[in-house]
Amino acid sequence: MQKIFEDFLKNLNDLHDDVRSAIDGLPRSALDWTPYPDFNSISVLAVHIVGAERYWISDVVAGIDSNRDRDSEFQVHDLDPDDLADRLSESWAFLQSVLTGLTKEDLGAMRISPRNGKEITVSWVLGHVLKHTALHGGHIQITRQLWDNQSKG
Repeated sequence: MQKIFEDFLKNLNDLHDDVRSAIDGLPRSALDWTPYPDFNSISVLAVHIVGAERYWISDVVAGIDSNRDRDSEFQVHDLDPDDLADRLSESWAFLQSVLTGLTKEDLGAMRISPRNGKEITVSWVLGHVLKHTALHGGHIQITRQLWDNQSKG
């Protein structure tokens, strides 16, 4: 595997580890809790991270239909931390399998997003995946802090 893809996967794994740490030991009620109306729960955010990663790498980069149901990602509930951690591990393993077949030359290759028809490069997709995962991973960490604080009260 090319070094750039190894580095991408290392960064992504670090982000997944941050999410795993934030959800570790939480009861299902905490994973489904939202601090305010119209906020997403930790479970929703984790499942959305995995769905988005799969879409961008499978559908866009590899051209393999993931059959993603984005709306259903925002309806999940009653999952436990182990299930969410397993989903993160499965996502990472799938991304690894796709990236193993790519070369540095593929980074500049153009792809079409099935969702909106925009033309983008593979390198843009990789950057976007890291940015998106980091954003929602941060949301998960903040929600965990809010849960911990309100639980003390």
